[in-house]
Amino acid sequence: MNKMYKVLATASILAMAAVPVAASAQDVPPETVHNGQGIIQNQVKVVPGTMGQITDFVNDQTGKFITVTGRGLAPSDQSQIILSITKDTKIVDSKGKTVALKTIMDEKKVVKAFYSPNITKSLPPREAALTLVVQDQSFTAIEGTVSEVRDGSILVKGTDIYNSNEDTIILHFADKATILDQDGKAVEAGAIKEGMSIKAFYGPAVAMSLPPQATTNYIRVNTNNETGEGEAEVGHELAAGTDGIITNTSEGKITVIGKPHEKGGVNYVILSVDDKTQIVDEDGKVLTKDALKAGIHMDASYSDIMTMIYPAQTHASKIVVKKAESVKIEGTVAPSDSTSKDQVYVNVGSDDSKANDVILNISKDTQIIDDLGGEAALRAGTKIIAYHSPIMTRSLPGITNAEVVIVTSVENAVTPR
Repeated sequence: MNKMYKVLATASILAMAAVPVAASAQDVPPETVHNGQGIIQNQVKVVPGTMGQITDFVNDQTGKFITVTGRGLAPSDQSQIILSITKDTKIVDSKGKTVALKTIMDEKKVVKAFYSPNITKSLPPREAALTLVVQDQSFTAIEGTVSEVRDGSILVKGTDIYNSNEDTIILHFADKATILDQDGKAVEAGAIKEGMSIKAFYGPAVAMSLPPQATTNYIRVNTNNETGEGEAEVGHELAAGTDGIITNTSEGKITVIGKPHEKGGVNYVILSVDDKTQIVDEDGKVLTKDALKAGIHMDASYSDIMTMIYPAQTHASKIVVKKAESVKIEGTVAPSDSTSKDQVYVNVGSDDSKANDVILNISKDTQIIDDLGGEAALRAGTKIIAYHSPIMTRSLPGITNAEVVIVTSVENAVTPR
C-alpha cells in the first residue's frame, strides 16, 4: 500500500509541474480523492473567466477596480465584469512574468481575467480578480446585424464594442472558428442567416478594403431573430425593456434609468431612437421624437441583444410616453441634523444658500446609479444629479421622494469608517 501511495504522489507532483504558471488560474490541477474503496477519482475545480480589453479603471478611496469587456471563456461566463484589484491579484503574461496594469491599459492589451464564481447580481457583475493573464495578440469586436451572407464570410453592420463607433466589416470564418447560438450551443457557419443579431471578435489583422475585411474565430449569434431582410423580428426587439425616466437626450439617443421589465432588461441603458422606433402616449396616440425630453416618465421596449459596455446600449423598438414628469436637481449630499434614516440632505447648486436645498426620501423604488460604474453610496460630499417627484412639502428645506439618483463624483465624499 505504501508503494502505491508513493507512486500516486509522484505522479501528482509531475502533473502539477507540467501546468504552466499562467494557465494554472484556468486549468486547476485535478485534486486526488479517495472514496474509501481503493478507487481514485479526480475532481476539477472550474474557475470562470472573461477575455477582453480593460474598458474602465477606477482608483479611489473605496479601492482599485477595472472593467473587462469581451467574451466569456465558457458560454456561461461573463462578457463584461467589474473586478477589484487587490494585493492578492496576480497580473502576468503568458510566461508568468509580472506586467504593470498601466501598461496593459495604455497599450490596450487583451487579458484573460479569472475570478471567483461568487459574483454579484449587478450589471455588470462584480468580484475580486484572482489572476490577469496578458495575451500575446489583441482583437476587437463588433455587435450588430448580419446584412449579407457570402461563401465563407458574412457582412456585419453594427457597433464596435470598445469605442461605440458605427462599423461595417466583412468577416471570414477561421478554420476552427467557435460559433455559438444564443443558448451557448455550437452551430455551423451555415446556420447564420441575414437579419440575425451577432457579436463577433476579429483581428488583430484587418485588410483596409471597402468595407474592411478580417478573420473571425469567435462568434455569438442569435438564431431566433432571422427575417431575411436585415432587421430583427418584432418578437426579439420587444424581448426586454425599462420603465423609468429619461435623464439625457443627445443626437438620436436617450438615456433611461428605471426598473427593468420582468422578462428582461437593465436599469441603466442608452437607447438609439430612429424612424423605426414606435413612439406613442399612454392612449396609443403616435408622437414624434420631440416628445422625448429629459425628466419625462416612459416605458421603453428594446432588444435583449445589447452592447455590454456601461451603460448598456441598444435600439429602442417602442416607447410609451407617460404623463408624469420629474424635477431635476444637481448638488452635493450634505450632513444634516434634520434628516432621518433613508433620507439625504442635498445642497442644491453646491453653494452657500439653503433656500433651494432639498431633503430626498430614499426608498426601495429609488434607482441609485453610479455614472462611473462604481458602487453607488450617498455619503456626505458625494455630488449627484437627482430626479424627484414634483410633490414636495412646504417645509424648509422641502421634502420629496427621490426617483432617480445619479452619482457623478465621489472625489470629496466622506470615507466610510
